Amino acid sequence: MPVSPKRRLVADALRDAIATGRYATGQRLPGEHDLAERFAVSRGTVRAALADLADEEYIAIHGGIGSVVTFDGAALDPRSGWARSLEATGTEVAVRVLRIAAVSAPALAAELGLDDADFVAVDRVRHVVGGPDISLERSLVPPVGRLARAVDEGLVDGSLTATIAETGLVPALAEQWVDVLPLTEEDAVLLHRTAGEPFLHSRRVSRTADGTFVEAVDSLLDPSRFRIHMTFGSAR
Repeated sequence: MPVSPKRRLVADALRDAIATGRYATGQRLPGEHDLAERFAVSRGTVRAALADLADEEYIAIHGGIGSVVTFDGAALDPRSGWARSLEATGTEVAVRVLRIAAVSAPALAAELGLDDADFVAVDRVRHVVGGPDISLERSLVPPVGRLARAVDEGLVDGSLTATIAETGLVPALAEQWVDVLPLTEEDAVLLHRTAGEPFLHSRRVSRTADGTFVEAVDSLLDPSRFRIHMTFGSAR
């Protein structure tokens, strides 16, 4: 889908301001409301433009202690989507979508403090082209905008990240938990592995800058390819 002229205008103006030093390293950009008023656009357009700048690594949002998933030693940026990050490592990876469905998850809604227990579930397996399956990811996202329509229309460009962006949600804050789990018989079948084989398990919950829920994803990652890298401090 082509990028709207207003979204491109906002992204180009901010990119130029960053590149020319009008926003110094470590300086915060104005808030969404202020940017929307400045450019006479909606906050959704501003969020989409900021997502573009994050994808291009002009801006980043980190705070305190952060964790980064790495694949074969290269850092993966969840903001731009694992597919794009994995491609940057030089490894050709394909995705097999297992399920896109409307589901109810009252326990998760209670855990996250949400009034609505309805979600859209997106399950997928990633595999190295011509090689093994390397991850199984089960995501729950809010049934709003383009995400709600994904049940009938599928994902934008086959990407959950692109579908989230099309909805106007920009992940800015996240919590992540990591442990190791033995594969269940069901998961072993999906990954073409052996039941009981230990896999790295990552659970990540992301929200927008104002705290709106974006995604809860449970990932099972091949420990021979993936690692968790911890960072401390902050950056723009």
